Amino acid sequence: MTEIVDYPSLQTAVTEYLARDQDTTLIARIPSFVQLAEAKFNRQLFVRQMESRAIAVVNLTSSEPEFIALPSDFQSMRRVRLSSVTGKPALEFRSGLQMDEFRFRSADVVAQPYYFTVFGNEIELAPTPDQAYTIEMVYRANIPPLATNTTNWLLTLAPDLYLYGALLESAPYIKEDARIQTWGLGFTSAMNDLNNLGLTSTFNAGPMTVRISGQVI
Repeated sequence: MTEIVDYPSLQTAVTEYLARDQDTTLIARIPSFVQLAEAKFNRQLFVRQMESRAIAVVNLTSSEPEFIALPSDFQSMRRVRLSSVTGKPALEFRSGLQMDEFRFRSADVVAQPYYFTVFGNEIELAPTPDQAYTIEMVYRANIPPLATNTTNWLLTLAPDLYLYGALLESAPYIKEDARIQTWGLGFTSAMNDLNNLGLTSTFNAGPMTVRISGQVI
C-alpha cells in the first residue's frame, strides 16, 4: 500500500483502495472526490490548527476606512483587537442592525473603534476610525486545499481522514452502495478522533474555573 505523504500519493492510495487501476475515467475523478471531502472537513472539523491570525491596517485614504477586507481563507471570527493601541483592546461584536443604530445615535463620529461586525467579505468597524489603526484578527480558517498545495497540515496529521473522505465521495459515483457504510464509519471515526483531540489540546493546559461576572445580590 502506498504511504500517504502528499497529494499525488493520496490519489494513488485512493486508486489502490478502489481497485480499478485501469479505469482512467474514474481515476480522473479522484481530485473531485478530494475536493468534496475537503468541503466536509471545513464544515465539520473544529481543531486548533484551523485557527489563524491576520494583521491589517486601516486605510484612511479610502472613502470607507471603516471597512477592512477579510482574509481569503476566512470562515468565522474569533477575536478582533486594536494591536496598535496600548493594551491591545478587543473589539466587541455587534450585529449589522446594532452598528447602524450606533452610527445613528453617535452621528457617525470619527474615533477609536470599539465595535465590529462581519459584513460579506469585510469587517466593519465602529466608530469610523480616526487613525490608521493596526487590526489583529484571530479567525477560523479554511483548510488549504490540496488542489493548490502539495500537502497541508491536515494531510500530515490525518491521512486516514483524507483517504476515507475521498473514498466516501467516490461511492455514489461508482454505485458502490455497499461500501458507503464501511468508508463512512472510517470517515466518522477519524473526524470524531480529531475533534476530540482538538478539545483536549485546547482545554487541557490547566484546570478550568468558573467566573461569575456582574453583581451578586
